[in-house]
Amino acid sequence: MKDYDYSQAGAYFVTICTQGRECLLGEVIDASISLSQYGIVVEQIWHQIPQHFSSVALDAAVIMPNHFHGIIVISEESFLVQQESQDLAPNKNSKKPTLGQIVAYFKYQSTKLINVARDLSGVKFWQRNYYEHIIRSEASLAQLRIYIEQNSRITS
Repeated sequence: MKDYDYSQAGAYFVTICTQGRECLLGEVIDASISLSQYGIVVEQIWHQIPQHFSSVALDAAVIMPNHFHGIIVISEESFLVQQESQDLAPNKNSKKPTLGQIVAYFKYQSTKLINVARDLSGVKFWQRNYYEHIIRSEASLAQLRIYIEQNSRITS
């Protein structure tokens, strides 16, 4: 959204697609997703995001064969605690991250590990951009959680 501050506290729904929408993250078996080794890497990197960005929490997420849905929550509170402790020891992540920086970190780290596994170097794994939706209400958050849950139990 033009002129929106994507570092402000809030919840954001993101969808990230693989390059060319190739089904590299897993396959549908018996109405559920069976992750490939690349899908497992994506899951691991997703769970590492809060370790890299202290003001970020993760909510519901699902890995599909050719894309990923997740809810990222940026918290003002964690950032303020981090800022207070910065006086004692400088932190490389002392600036409040934007949603774009969080997604870029996720895409870069997962691509790096996946390309090692594929014995490729410098090959794009994800499409250039991503879809985002600002979650503005508890009702919207609940609907998106249901959507993610339903995606994890798909039928072929």
